[in-house]
Amino acid sequence: MATIWFYHLQRSGLEDELPKLLEKVQERGKRAVVMAGSPERVEALTQHLWSYRDDSFLPHGNAKDGNPAEQPIWLTETDENPNEAAYLFLTDGAVSEKLEEYERCHDMFDGRDQEALTAARARWKALKAAGHELAYWRQKEQGGWEKAA
Repeated sequence: MATIWFYHLQRSGLEDELPKLLEKVQERGKRAVVMAGSPERVEALTQHLWSYRDDSFLPHGNAKDGNPAEQPIWLTETDENPNEAAYLFLTDGAVSEKLEEYERCHDMFDGRDQEALTAARARWKALKAAGHELAYWRQKEQGGWEKAA
């Protein structure tokens, strides 16, 4: 069974938190796939990762860039792992049928959006029933994350 961590975004958005988590993946010498809800969202996240902070660099690419095997972080709207990533980041309510290919999956959802929250609860329930190992992380008041389940 897969290990899936749910990240409940309550105080800041995906654009603030995703780069921080991807930096941790890089520090571990691992690769990541970021799955978004549409090609437009992939492009927006791609552009954001180039400019999110002046003093940081996260090497990444998407289908427009090609050469997925050379990309430590691959952004996509399809359920694929072309860079042999260890970590999967699901955004925008994206779901994967390939969870077993990864060491860990991170399901990031906007808790300020009732529809996204309801959908995340449904994913949690279905994944738990399927026997996956789940953890729930919520944002702390002063930033960072705390494990709540």
